[in-house]
Amino acid sequence: MIESPSRTTSLRGTDILVIGGGMIGCALADRLTLAGASVRVCERGGVASGTTAHGEGNVLVSDKGPGPELALAQLSRRLWPAVLDRVAERHPDAAAAVEWEPKGGIVVATTEAGAAALTGFAAGQRGAGVHCEDLDADQLAAAEPALTRDVCAAVYYPDDAQVQPAAAATALLESATAAGALIETRCEVTGPLLHDGRLIGVQTTRGPRHADVVINAAGPWSGPVSELLGAPIAVKPRRGDVLITAPMPPTVFHKVYDADYVGAVGSSDAALQSSAVVESTRGGPILLGSSRRQCGFDDRIRPDSLAAIARKALRLYPILADVAIMRAYGGFRPYVDDHLPVIGPDPRLPGLWHATGHEGAGIGLAVGTAQLLCSALAGQPDEIDIAAFTVDRPAVITRPNKRITAEVPR
Repeated sequence: MIESPSRTTSLRGTDILVIGGGMIGCALADRLTLAGASVRVCERGGVASGTTAHGEGNVLVSDKGPGPELALAQLSRRLWPAVLDRVAERHPDAAAAVEWEPKGGIVVATTEAGAAALTGFAAGQRGAGVHCEDLDADQLAAAEPALTRDVCAAVYYPDDAQVQPAAAATALLESATAAGALIETRCEVTGPLLHDGRLIGVQTTRGPRHADVVINAAGPWSGPVSELLGAPIAVKPRRGDVLITAPMPPTVFHKVYDADYVGAVGSSDAALQSSAVVESTRGGPILLGSSRRQCGFDDRIRPDSLAAIARKALRLYPILADVAIMRAYGGFRPYVDDHLPVIGPDPRLPGLWHATGHEGAGIGLAVGTAQLLCSALAGQPDEIDIAAFTVDRPAVITRPNKRITAEVPR
């Protein structure tokens, strides 16, 4: 599917305010300006300084079972190269910094039970149109020479890719600002602007900002933002940590992870969940993940999380035992109990839309989310039914709006 701005020309002249300058907000700004909208992004910190700066840059189809999130991932994976090609035409340096790497992913199972689960999971994905192939021991050794030989099953996903997340968000925002979008950093939302029961903008620390449409794309902070606006949604922070090794010669050639990663992603347990995820970067360091824990906005890096990551990474790549760890970082991901993003209009407050709840998949799903929301704003169908991500579902709306009644003149 190729981007087609002609499908959304009815957004021309529409004033849209995006809350959040992370990957989702930047992708929205890029796509909506392409469609002719007048876009302003309000970011309380710096561009891509929150969740986006603390991720691995994954663009994956391998970790999603059949259903609406996989369909959105497939759409995004098709769109990413076209989006980057378009950005490169006018901003070649920014596009180059994205470091798009369609290197593919390999999922391995190290137990017989894990192998049976992986085989069944991959079969379901094939039925949904995902390209994947089983690897025998010789093929796996050729693809990843340093990987443990204690593997019971392996599946190769050629469509898995990676970007440098902060650079990707910045490139999309640069494209948007060149087309007329405005970005305001250090601009925190403090409340709604209402008229006749409709949201017509937001109060910010830099003054009122009016808009025809306000999009809540504040990632893990979407919950608090929605509370401020009077239409609370149940998006919560879920903590994740990553270890980064010292630069190494070529050692890991794909994104490689243990099959239990899918279970950790899909778990609703608030306690620590960890699984082995190992992948290289273009500069040489290797990223080691991953962990998930619900701990509010507590930003402490915890030793038990780092130890679990290191222990499981070493099981896959024993060669890493003597490699120095250069640093560790962690961040918050926007989590929803039913593990689906929240995309679309808020039925309680006209003028408010949401694009959030992608958890650790936001980088990969960003351009598909922007395409889907852009089509919905224009009242035009897309290949994916946005109803799958409706705001009005039990996991998202836990209580009605707060009936904020303070109104301002238009």
